[in-house]
Amino acid sequence: MDWDGAVNAWHVSGGIYRMGRREWLTGKGWMQAFDDGIRTVVDLRNPGEGRRRDTDPVVPAAAWAGIGVVQAPTEVPDDPRFTALTGPYLSDPGHYAENARLFPEKLVGVFRAIALAAGKGGVLLHCAAGRDRSGLVAAMVQDLAGDSDDVIAEGYRCAARGINERYRTHGPPHSRERYLEASELAPLLEQRGLAVVAFVRGLDTRSYLLSHGLREAELDSVSGLASGKLPL
Repeated sequence: MDWDGAVNAWHVSGGIYRMGRREWLTGKGWMQAFDDGIRTVVDLRNPGEGRRRDTDPVVPAAAWAGIGVVQAPTEVPDDPRFTALTGPYLSDPGHYAENARLFPEKLVGVFRAIALAAGKGGVLLHCAAGRDRSGLVAAMVQDLAGDSDDVIAEGYRCAARGINERYRTHGPPHSRERYLEASELAPLLEQRGLAVVAFVRGLDTRSYLLSHGLREAELDSVSGLASGKLPL
C-alpha cells in the first residue's frame, strides 16, 4: 500500500491490511487509508510502545477522523517463559506456535477486536516493524480466508523484505536488527516463510480461536471480512 509515510504496508486479505507502526503515517497517508476503506486500526503492540518519535510527522487529529484505534497486544510483555525463547521481542516465525500456546487469550482479543470492527469497514493491523506480530495475526487471517501455503509464505516474505528495505534507507532501530544483503536475506526468508505455513497449518485457526473463547458469530464476522464478503 502506498499510503504516504507508511512503512511496510500490505494488503492481507479481503478488508484486512497490515503495516509497521502507525506513527510513520503522514496526515495525507491517514486520509489515503481512509479513502481505501480503513475504519479501524488494531495496534498489536504492548502498552508503552506506542509513542511519537522526534522523526515522526506531526499529524493533526482531523487527519484520522473516522478511523478508530484499538489496542490488542498479542503477548504478555516480559513473560519469562516467552522471552527465554525469543529474547526481548518476537522476531522469528519459529516462535509463533509458542506465542499461541502461551497467550491464547491475547490472540482471541485480537480477533474479537477485528470482529467488532468488521461491520464498520477495513481493518489495519500493525505492530512496530510490521513483520512478526503482524505476521502471526496475518497468517491466521489468511488461513481463515482459505489462502494457499504459497500465498501465506509470500505474505511474510513481503513484510520481511519491506522492513529490511527500511533498515537500508533509514538504519535499524537498535542493535538487535540490521540490514541484510540479498544473499543473506533470501535463504532466511525461504526458511521463515515455510515456518509461517507450518505454524498456521498446525494451529487450525478456526478451531483454536473457538476453543479459546471466540464466539462463532465473531469468527464468522472476521472470516467474512477476510474473504471480502463484507462490504467496506
